[in-house]
Amino acid sequence: MHIDFVEQSLRDGQQSLWGMRLRAYEAAGALPYLKDAGYRTVDLTGAGMFTVLLREYADDPWATLDFLIAGLQGNELRSGLRTLSCVGFAPTPQSIMDLWIQTLIKHGATSFWLYDCLYDMDLMKHQVDVVREAGGQPVPAIMYGLTDVHDDAYFADRARQMASWEGVESVYLEDAAGVLKPDRARTLLPAIRQSTGSIPLELHCHNTTNLAQHNYIVGFESGFSRLHTASRPMANGPSLPSTEAMVTIAEHMGHQHGLDTSTFEPVASHFERVAKEAGRKTGVPAEYDPRVYDHQLPGGMTGTLINQLERHGMGHRFREVLEVIPRVRVELGSPIMATPFSQFVGVQAVLNIITGDPYSMVSDEVIHYVLGHYGPVPAPVQPDVLDKILSNPRAKQLQSWTRPDPTLKEIRSNFGAGISDEELLIRFMMSDEEVDAMLAKGPFVADRRRSSSNIVNSLVDLLNEAPARTSFAVSTPAFSISATRRSK
Repeated sequence: MHIDFVEQSLRDGQQSLWGMRLRAYEAAGALPYLKDAGYRTVDLTGAGMFTVLLREYADDPWATLDFLIAGLQGNELRSGLRTLSCVGFAPTPQSIMDLWIQTLIKHGATSFWLYDCLYDMDLMKHQVDVVREAGGQPVPAIMYGLTDVHDDAYFADRARQMASWEGVESVYLEDAAGVLKPDRARTLLPAIRQSTGSIPLELHCHNTTNLAQHNYIVGFESGFSRLHTASRPMANGPSLPSTEAMVTIAEHMGHQHGLDTSTFEPVASHFERVAKEAGRKTGVPAEYDPRVYDHQLPGGMTGTLINQLERHGMGHRFREVLEVIPRVRVELGSPIMATPFSQFVGVQAVLNIITGDPYSMVSDEVIHYVLGHYGPVPAPVQPDVLDKILSNPRAKQLQSWTRPDPTLKEIRSNFGAGISDEELLIRFMMSDEEVDAMLAKGPFVADRRRSSSNIVNSLVDLLNEAPARTSFAVSTPAFSISATRRSK
């Protein structure tokens, strides 16, 4: 076969390893090589990345997106989207969801992978139509989970429906938690291939258990011709298999590809350098941990959960949380463990531990979930658990809740006249304070040389290159800087 590759260093690789904290100047050095490497698609962004850039750094996410797109001209660029919400877990009005898609496509992110872990097929079909009508390429996703509810026939039937929708050019399977085993892949992947006819199929497996490469090999054998990978420093562990490894495997199996392998080393060197300068970790192959198949936490959420527990003085109880999560997942009807339902289950497990009285305290999101407001619950919630949740006074308030559905005109009336679509979206999804801080920061800067830490490191490097040099000075009409080597 001819194997196409979907590049994930800039999106899921850095999301899984760095919590979506890759900034524009940190990506800059890799863009010329990624641009010309021959990837079928470059996965680039999502609403979560917009949130992190705005809240953590007051970076303009639209300017960041434009910078990345300009550096990757000529490639198909992709964004991801849940069917029910953009940012956070609360359902987003459909008019905002539609505008988000249309605006991203206007900026040049024309491919969208769309997912709904509860498989509300009507809602997913609507999103597919919005992407298609805006001139984009919809890629509906099968989100895999290890449950008693979701058998091969379940997934294959959903894939069959997706492949039949107008405008769908490929369907993709994602194993976010990294719990797909090769023996299951040998039945699941052929079932999906058979149900979808000849449409191209994509495979996206996180390497949480170090088995993703083996699943990709089964994917080759089953007719999956598009693989999601990342540059080696941005791969493995909670991330995906490395491009370097999978190209070698594909070639060894006799398959062809169109990648320029000479681009691999400069991209990897770039991300190694960025990780070192920012104090971040690069991906390493994971050690086997059988608990993964019980809790099924996605890689990115695992680190977040640990950080949140430590912040509240509960870091030592992480193992206890992992032991409770599998029970909570089954009690809540075995949802697929991916955003947002993995968060619902994880938070509820923590609450059950803190209170010592399971389900005496529940989040609004869990109440909405059991009431079906997020979509059809995969399996019945255990009766005693459902009774306890619905007896909560808050559940009675939310019983008659319906998804807010204001028109775009109604939403615009809450903002100043003439506001752009871009500013409207981030003000609606984030806070005015965060957007105001971004605007007050001044013009967007994507030059890594403007980073003060990089300037200092460069001066140190210059001095170290010539041990006999005792000083270094630079002056301009605007400033001067000097460095002097201390005598030992």
